[in-house]
Amino acid sequence: MWTILRYALKRNLPQILGWGIGMAALAAYLMVLYDTWVAQKAQFASLLEAYPPELMAAFGGTADLFTEPGFLNFTFYSYIILIVGIYISSVGSGLLAEDEENGRLDLILAHPVSRTALFFGRLLSMVLSLAAILTLTWVGFAAFLPSTSLEVNSSEMALPLIDLFFISLVFGTFALALSMFLPSRRMAVMLSSLVLLASYLVKTLVTLDENIEKIQEFSPLYYSKGGYAIQGLNWGWILGLLIVSLVFILLGWQRFEHKDIRVAGEGSWRIPLLWQKTPPAQSGG
Repeated sequence: MWTILRYALKRNLPQILGWGIGMAALAAYLMVLYDTWVAQKAQFASLLEAYPPELMAAFGGTADLFTEPGFLNFTFYSYIILIVGIYISSVGSGLLAEDEENGRLDLILAHPVSRTALFFGRLLSMVLSLAAILTLTWVGFAAFLPSTSLEVNSSEMALPLIDLFFISLVFGTFALALSMFLPSRRMAVMLSSLVLLASYLVKTLVTLDENIEKIQEFSPLYYSKGGYAIQGLNWGWILGLLIVSLVFILLGWQRFEHKDIRVAGEGSWRIPLLWQKTPPAQSGG
Protein backbone atom coordinates (compact mmCIF):
# COMPACT_ATOMS: atom_id res chain seq x y z
CA MET A 1 0.00 0.00 0.00
CA TRP A 2 2.84 2.41 0.82
CA THR A 3 4.42 1.91 -2.60
CA ILE A 4 1.08 2.70 -4.23
CA LEU A 5 0.70 5.76 -1.99
CA ARG A 6 4.18 7.04 -2.80
CA TYR A 7 3.65 6.63 -6.55
CA ALA A 8 0.20 8.26 -6.42
CA LEU A 9 1.51 11.26 -4.47
CA LYS A 10 4.36 11.68 -6.95
CA ARG A 11 1.81 11.66 -9.76
CA ASN A 12 -0.35 14.20 -7.88
CA LEU A 13 2.52 16.59 -7.15
CA PRO A 14 1.81 18.97 -10.09
CA GLN A 15 -1.84 19.23 -9.00
CA ILE A 16 -0.85 19.85 -5.39
CA LEU A 17 1.56 22.63 -6.33
CA GLY A 18 -0.73 24.16 -8.94
CA TRP A 19 -3.84 24.25 -6.77
CA GLY A 20 -1.97 24.97 -3.55
CA ILE A 21 0.11 27.86 -4.85
CA GLY A 22 -2.86 29.34 -6.69
CA MET A 23 -5.08 29.28 -3.61
CA ALA A 24 -2.22 30.54 -1.43
CA ALA A 25 -1.75 33.50 -3.77
CA LEU A 26 -5.46 34.31 -3.53
CA ALA A 27 -5.30 34.05 0.27
CA ALA A 28 -2.30 36.38 0.40
CA TYR A 29 -4.08 38.91 -1.81
CA LEU A 30 -7.11 38.91 0.50
CA MET A 31 -4.90 39.55 3.51
CA VAL A 32 -3.37 42.56 1.75
CA LEU A 33 -6.87 43.74 0.79
CA TYR A 34 -8.35 43.60 4.30
CA ASP A 35 -7.10 46.91 5.69
CA THR A 36 -8.19 48.75 2.54
CA TRP A 37 -11.56 46.99 2.78
CA VAL A 38 -12.07 48.26 6.34
CA ALA A 39 -10.67 51.75 5.70
CA GLN A 40 -13.05 52.28 2.77
CA LYS A 41 -16.03 50.63 4.42
CA ALA A 42 -18.52 53.34 3.40
CA GLN A 43 -17.50 53.25 -0.26
CA PHE A 44 -17.58 49.47 -0.48
CA ALA A 45 -20.92 49.31 1.36
CA SER A 46 -22.56 51.75 -1.04
CA LEU A 47 -21.09 49.88 -4.00
CA LEU A 48 -22.38 46.52 -2.81
CA GLU A 49 -25.87 47.92 -2.20
CA ALA A 50 -26.15 48.48 -5.94
CA TYR A 51 -25.95 44.75 -6.60
CA PRO A 52 -29.16 42.66 -6.49
CA PRO A 53 -29.66 40.66 -3.27
CA GLU A 54 -29.87 37.44 -5.30
CA LEU A 55 -26.28 37.95 -6.46
CA MET A 56 -24.96 38.85 -3.02
CA ALA A 57 -26.71 35.83 -1.51
CA ALA A 58 -24.34 33.60 -3.49
CA PHE A 59 -21.51 35.09 -1.42
CA GLY A 60 -23.21 34.74 1.94
CA GLY A 61 -25.17 38.01 1.94
CA THR A 62 -24.11 41.46 3.08
CA ALA A 63 -25.08 41.38 6.77
CA ASP A 64 -21.60 41.47 8.32
CA LEU A 65 -19.10 41.90 5.51
CA PHE A 66 -16.88 44.19 7.57
CA THR A 67 -16.36 41.83 10.48
CA GLU A 68 -13.42 39.45 10.36
CA PRO A 69 -15.41 36.21 9.85
CA GLY A 70 -17.80 37.99 7.49
CA PHE A 71 -14.92 39.28 5.35
CA LEU A 72 -13.30 35.85 5.11
CA ASN A 73 -16.61 34.17 4.32
CA PHE A 74 -17.59 36.72 1.68
CA THR A 75 -14.25 36.97 -0.11
CA PHE A 76 -13.14 33.33 0.05
CA TYR A 77 -15.10 30.62 1.85
CA SER A 78 -18.54 31.37 0.40
CA TYR A 79 -17.50 30.11 -3.04
CA ILE A 80 -14.25 28.16 -2.58
CA ILE A 81 -16.16 25.01 -1.62
CA LEU A 82 -17.56 24.91 -5.17
CA ILE A 83 -14.07 25.04 -6.66
CA VAL A 84 -12.46 22.59 -4.26
CA GLY A 85 -15.56 20.37 -4.22
CA ILE A 86 -15.64 19.92 -7.99
CA TYR A 87 -11.88 19.30 -8.00
CA ILE A 88 -12.02 16.64 -5.29
CA SER A 89 -15.08 15.02 -6.92
CA SER A 90 -13.09 14.70 -10.13
CA VAL A 91 -10.14 13.20 -8.25
CA GLY A 92 -12.30 10.81 -6.22
CA SER A 93 -14.23 9.55 -9.23
CA GLY A 94 -10.98 8.85 -11.10
CA LEU A 95 -8.97 7.15 -8.35
CA LEU A 96 -9.72 3.73 -9.79
CA ALA A 97 -12.32 4.19 -12.52
CA GLU A 98 -9.94 6.20 -14.72
CA ASP A 99 -7.43 3.35 -14.87
CA GLU A 100 -10.26 0.90 -15.45
CA GLU A 101 -11.66 2.86 -18.40
CA ASN A 102 -8.17 3.33 -19.86
CA GLY A 103 -7.45 -0.39 -19.70
CA ARG A 104 -4.72 -0.17 -17.04
CA LEU A 105 -6.47 -1.45 -13.93
CA ASP A 106 -6.45 -5.12 -14.90
CA LEU A 107 -2.72 -4.85 -15.65
CA ILE A 108 -2.05 -3.21 -12.26
CA LEU A 109 -3.99 -5.93 -10.45
CA ALA A 110 -1.99 -8.58 -12.32
CA HIS A 111 0.93 -7.57 -10.10
CA PRO A 112 1.23 -8.99 -6.56
CA VAL A 113 -0.96 -6.29 -5.00
CA SER A 114 -4.32 -6.79 -3.32
CA ARG A 115 -7.40 -4.82 -4.20
CA THR A 116 -7.57 -3.53 -0.63
CA ALA A 117 -4.00 -2.19 -0.75
CA LEU A 118 -4.67 -0.51 -4.10
CA PHE A 119 -7.94 1.01 -2.91
CA PHE A 120 -6.64 2.43 0.35
CA GLY A 121 -3.31 3.49 -1.11
CA ARG A 122 -5.08 5.57 -3.75
CA LEU A 123 -7.61 6.85 -1.19
CA LEU A 124 -4.88 7.98 1.19
CA SER A 125 -3.13 9.79 -1.65
CA MET A 126 -6.33 11.78 -2.30
CA VAL A 127 -6.68 12.66 1.39
CA LEU A 128 -3.05 13.75 1.72
CA SER A 129 -3.17 15.72 -1.54
CA LEU A 130 -6.24 17.63 -0.33
CA ALA A 131 -4.55 18.28 3.02
CA ALA A 132 -1.40 19.52 1.27
CA ILE A 133 -3.37 21.93 -0.92
CA LEU A 134 -5.21 23.39 2.05
CA THR A 135 -1.97 23.61 4.04
CA LEU A 136 -0.41 25.70 1.28
CA THR A 137 -3.54 27.87 1.34
CA TRP A 138 -3.09 28.37 5.08
CA VAL A 139 0.52 29.43 4.46
CA GLY A 140 -0.82 32.14 2.14
CA PHE A 141 -3.10 33.42 4.89
CA ALA A 142 -0.59 33.08 7.73
CA ALA A 143 2.37 34.65 5.90
CA PHE A 144 0.61 38.01 5.46
CA LEU A 145 -1.52 37.89 8.61
CA PRO A 146 0.97 39.86 10.81
CA SER A 147 0.89 42.78 8.38
CA THR A 148 -2.89 43.22 8.72
CA SER A 149 -5.14 44.54 11.48
CA LEU A 150 -7.01 41.23 11.65
CA GLU A 151 -7.31 40.19 15.29
CA VAL A 152 -6.92 36.53 14.40
CA ASN A 153 -3.91 34.32 15.05
CA SER A 154 -2.53 31.76 12.62
CA SER A 155 -4.09 28.84 14.52
CA GLU A 156 -7.57 30.39 14.28
CA MET A 157 -6.98 31.06 10.59
CA ALA A 158 -6.52 27.30 10.10
CA LEU A 159 -9.95 26.43 11.51
CA PRO A 160 -12.02 27.32 8.38
CA LEU A 161 -9.60 25.24 6.29
CA ILE A 162 -10.12 22.26 8.60
CA ASP A 163 -13.86 22.76 8.11
CA LEU A 164 -13.31 22.92 4.34
CA PHE A 165 -11.21 19.75 4.43
CA PHE A 166 -13.94 17.62 6.00
CA ILE A 167 -16.78 18.94 3.86
CA SER A 168 -14.65 18.42 0.72
CA LEU A 169 -13.78 14.90 1.87
CA VAL A 170 -17.50 14.03 1.88
CA PHE A 171 -17.80 14.92 -1.81
CA GLY A 172 -14.52 13.20 -2.73
CA THR A 173 -15.48 9.92 -1.08
CA PHE A 174 -19.02 10.22 -2.43
CA ALA A 175 -17.63 10.45 -5.96
CA LEU A 176 -15.33 7.50 -5.27
CA ALA A 177 -18.24 5.35 -4.10
CA LEU A 178 -20.35 6.38 -7.08
CA SER A 179 -17.54 5.44 -9.48
CA MET A 180 -17.69 1.90 -8.12
CA PHE A 181 -21.44 1.54 -8.71
CA LEU A 182 -22.12 3.62 -11.84
CA PRO A 183 -21.13 2.52 -15.35
CA SER A 184 -18.65 5.35 -15.91
CA ARG A 185 -16.46 7.88 -14.16
CA ARG A 186 -18.12 10.82 -15.90
CA MET A 187 -21.49 9.81 -14.48
CA ALA A 188 -19.98 9.66 -10.99
CA VAL A 189 -18.36 13.10 -11.17
CA MET A 190 -21.48 14.55 -12.77
CA LEU A 191 -23.77 13.26 -10.01
CA SER A 192 -21.38 14.28 -7.22
CA SER A 193 -21.01 17.77 -8.70
CA LEU A 194 -24.78 18.00 -9.11
CA VAL A 195 -25.29 17.28 -5.40
CA LEU A 196 -22.66 19.91 -4.58
CA LEU A 197 -24.29 22.55 -6.79
CA ALA A 198 -27.76 21.74 -5.44
CA SER A 199 -26.47 22.08 -1.87
CA TYR A 200 -24.86 25.42 -2.72
CA LEU A 201 -28.07 26.63 -4.34
CA VAL A 202 -30.15 25.68 -1.31
CA LYS A 203 -27.71 27.43 1.03
CA THR A 204 -27.92 30.54 -1.17
CA LEU A 205 -31.71 30.55 -1.34
CA VAL A 206 -32.04 30.32 2.45
CA THR A 207 -30.68 33.88 2.76
CA LEU A 208 -33.53 35.01 0.49
CA ASP A 209 -36.38 32.82 1.74
CA GLU A 210 -36.38 31.48 5.30
CA ASN A 211 -39.27 29.14 4.46
CA ILE A 212 -36.83 26.62 2.98
CA GLU A 213 -34.59 26.57 6.04
CA LYS A 214 -35.78 23.07 6.96
CA ILE A 215 -34.71 21.78 3.56
CA GLN A 216 -31.22 23.13 4.16
CA GLU A 217 -30.66 20.62 6.97
CA PHE A 218 -30.51 17.89 4.31
CA SER A 219 -27.76 19.75 2.45
CA PRO A 220 -24.14 18.75 3.19
CA LEU A 221 -23.10 22.42 3.06
CA TYR A 222 -25.43 23.19 5.95
CA TYR A 223 -22.78 21.61 8.17
CA SER A 224 -20.01 23.90 6.98
CA LYS A 225 -19.32 27.15 8.89
CA GLY A 226 -17.11 28.70 6.20
CA GLY A 227 -15.25 31.81 7.33
CA TYR A 228 -17.18 31.85 10.61
CA ALA A 229 -15.17 28.83 11.71
CA ILE A 230 -12.45 31.22 12.97
CA GLN A 231 -14.78 31.66 15.96
CA GLY A 232 -14.57 27.91 16.62
CA LEU A 233 -15.44 24.65 14.93
CA ASN A 234 -18.59 22.66 15.56
CA TRP A 235 -16.89 19.37 16.40
CA GLY A 236 -20.20 17.52 16.35
CA TRP A 237 -20.63 18.49 12.71
CA ILE A 238 -17.01 17.57 11.95
CA LEU A 239 -17.53 14.12 13.47
CA GLY A 240 -20.74 13.69 11.48
CA LEU A 241 -19.00 14.62 8.22
CA LEU A 242 -16.19 12.17 9.00
CA ILE A 243 -18.68 9.36 9.67
CA VAL A 244 -20.46 10.04 6.38
CA SER A 245 -17.11 9.95 4.56
CA LEU A 246 -16.26 6.62 6.22
CA VAL A 247 -19.60 5.18 5.11
CA PHE A 248 -18.86 6.16 1.50
CA ILE A 249 -15.35 4.69 1.81
CA LEU A 250 -16.67 1.36 3.10
CA LEU A 251 -19.32 1.19 0.36
CA GLY A 252 -16.74 1.92 -2.33
CA TRP A 253 -14.22 -0.54 -0.89
CA GLN A 254 -16.68 -3.41 -0.62
CA ARG A 255 -17.92 -2.82 -4.14
CA PHE A 256 -14.36 -2.70 -5.49
CA GLU A 257 -13.50 -5.94 -3.71
CA HIS A 258 -16.31 -7.88 -5.41
CA LYS A 259 -16.89 -6.20 -8.78
CA ASP A 260 -15.67 -7.48 -12.13
CA ILE A 261 -12.96 -5.29 -13.66
CA ARG A 262 -13.61 -4.10 -17.20
CA VAL A 263 -10.76 -4.50 -19.66
CA ALA A 264 -11.29 -0.97 -20.99
CA GLY A 265 -13.97 1.59 -21.79
CA GLU A 266 -17.10 2.63 -19.98
CA GLY A 267 -19.69 0.19 -18.71
CA SER A 268 -23.43 0.25 -19.27
CA TRP A 269 -26.60 -0.41 -17.33
CA ARG A 270 -27.48 -4.09 -17.37
CA ILE A 271 -31.27 -4.35 -17.17
CA PRO A 272 -32.28 -7.98 -17.79
CA LEU A 273 -35.58 -7.17 -19.52
CA LEU A 274 -33.88 -4.84 -21.99
CA TRP A 275 -30.63 -6.72 -22.60
CA GLN A 276 -31.77 -10.28 -23.16
CA LYS A 277 -29.78 -12.37 -25.54
CA THR A 278 -31.38 -12.86 -28.92
CA PRO A 279 -32.24 -16.53 -29.39
CA PRO A 280 -30.46 -18.24 -32.28
CA ALA A 281 -32.42 -18.43 -35.52
CA GLN A 282 -33.96 -21.82 -36.23
CA SER A 283 -33.46 -23.35 -39.62
CA GLY A 284 -36.58 -24.15 -41.59
CA GLY A 285 -37.54 -27.74 -42.20
